[in-house]
Amino acid sequence: MEFKRVVVTGLGAITPLGNDVDTVWNNAINGMSGAGPITHFDTTLFKTKFACEVKDFDPAKYLLDPEDRKELREFKRCDLYTQYALAAAKMALDDSNLLVESTDRNNVGVIFASGIGGLHTFEEQAGEYALHADRGPAYSPFFIPTMIADIAAGHISVKYGLRGPNFGVVSACATSTNAMIDAFNYVRLGKACAIVTGGSEAPIFPAGVGGFNSMHALSTRNDSPETASRPFSASRDGFVMGEGGVCLIFEELQHALDRGAKIYGEVIGGGMSADAYHLTATHPEGLGAKLVMERALKDAGIKPEDVDYINVHGTSTPVGDPSEAKAIGELFGEHAYKLNISSTKSMTGHMLGATGAMEALFCVKACQDDIVPPTINHENGDEDEKIDYRMNFTFNKAQRRSVNIALSNTFGFGGHNASIIVRKFNK
Repeated sequence: MEFKRVVVTGLGAITPLGNDVDTVWNNAINGMSGAGPITHFDTTLFKTKFACEVKDFDPAKYLLDPEDRKELREFKRCDLYTQYALAAAKMALDDSNLLVESTDRNNVGVIFASGIGGLHTFEEQAGEYALHADRGPAYSPFFIPTMIADIAAGHISVKYGLRGPNFGVVSACATSTNAMIDAFNYVRLGKACAIVTGGSEAPIFPAGVGGFNSMHALSTRNDSPETASRPFSASRDGFVMGEGGVCLIFEELQHALDRGAKIYGEVIGGGMSADAYHLTATHPEGLGAKLVMERALKDAGIKPEDVDYINVHGTSTPVGDPSEAKAIGELFGEHAYKLNISSTKSMTGHMLGATGAMEALFCVKACQDDIVPPTINHENGDEDEKIDYRMNFTFNKAQRRSVNIALSNTFGFGGHNASIIVRKFNK
């Protein structure tokens, strides 16, 4: 069977580095940290008091009709993770100019993901129930449809009348990469002419921070939030939580060419694997990480030496970073010292279910602009004996180079691994 080619024709991003793609990308290549003190709730009793929050988010900017108070009211009724998704989707759809009158909306789908879903809604409703436990449940009728992890995809579909494939994906921090792989497959198999895909997350609330704190997963570098996310440094002490929503429009090439669409890049392959080792820890030998990259390369029909840039999962945890580096070294061999590697989580924090989409967007932009964003916060001498520093981790400063092919890795609790590969677009 001959697959159709899949291109990226629209981008949208609500992130800790900014609320539009140009700002996010410029801040990333300039090595800006999105971390700061948490403002979403009082952190007095929490071990970690900082995160990478979205700043200055104004829901009114992302309405179909800025004067429609009902639309704004319904938008604000959504959980914050869905608000981020709707905002990113509008931005990407506007950017793509996909939804013109001639577009068959029966053939446009939405595969949009969240690792957790409406955590804040759940937290609020559970607290409300506890307050009224003496006189029976007091749940809102909107509780379930506001909380569930697929509802962002549903909202996007309803808002734009998109009647193609529509669902959410949940695979922890691999979530939005899995969503994009599904979107890629649906388009290349001819099941849709375009898919609105990506992921969103809004976990920076007491349950999210407290839950990850109890696992000792978060950095507690409260005296220096901006330098707390330091992937591949010996002094790393856990990840920095992030939030936001990122959307990409995946479109069949001929459909895009026929309508004169702007094309950012091409999606050429995806891979999935499982560590089958531990619920929360990556395999120390990087077995699942190596396998997922092998599968992505095979799916794309390319060799390891064809890859110019890897946006690694690189969360800044003691166990995860060395195992991923080991997997890259074993799979890529001598080429591991020639390609560029970076962890943009050093700047955005770990956006959980949105992180794969964020990092795929960075890969697309790296190919488009021939520049690799940095891994910030590394200091000379701050080296881990388990990591091979002959590999180019692109520390602290962006590097200009030809980027034809970029690979993005995401790994999630449960042992879920997903990798996606993009290429500079050439007809």
